[in-house]
Amino acid sequence: MGARDTSLHATLGLVLVCCLWDAWAQTRIQVTNGGIWGKWGQEETCPNKSFAIGFSLKVELPQLSGDDRALNGIRLLCSDGRTIQSNVGPWGSWTPVMKCPSGQHLTQFRLRVEPCQGLKDDTAADNIEFICTGGAELRGHGRCWGKSGPQSCSCGQRGICPIATKVEAPQGKGDDTALNDVYFRCLNDLLGT
Repeated sequence: MGARDTSLHATLGLVLVCCLWDAWAQTRIQVTNGGIWGKWGQEETCPNKSFAIGFSLKVELPQLSGDDRALNGIRLLCSDGRTIQSNVGPWGSWTPVMKCPSGQHLTQFRLRVEPCQGLKDDTAADNIEFICTGGAELRGHGRCWGKSGPQSCSCGQRGICPIATKVEAPQGKGDDTALNDVYFRCLNDLLGT
């Protein structure tokens, strides 16, 4: 085996190690009670290896007569001050940002979801609750329909950063649900978070 072959094997080995390291470093955390409608948006990530320290929700107020859509979007506040979001529904307004205590970041979540209502009005995801690395619980300003499901796995001291949301597009005269589900990934604190 020549020097060129050894160099190629070393390069391929390094690429494989980097790919496996990246897969381990970004563990996906999700819950089992997400809604069934919609399509997944693209993952969006905090820039410059920053991580989520807070969040805001896009929520529609209850509709006295008509179709309730409840939770439409989740926006993460990154540790570098920027905000990111994945797919978002068209209804509602953004709530004030809720932040972890100083020096902490988001590490775990659970989703409040209304199950399928049959011929009645469906809302799917209605609210989210995060836990910070120090144990503080941050409950969003969403709706109270449905019930909270189980906690996701925890990222431990690793920060949450990439987000992807599952949102149903407007249904015209049909029943709209907007945001149905979400998942996050954990960043590895050894990679600069």
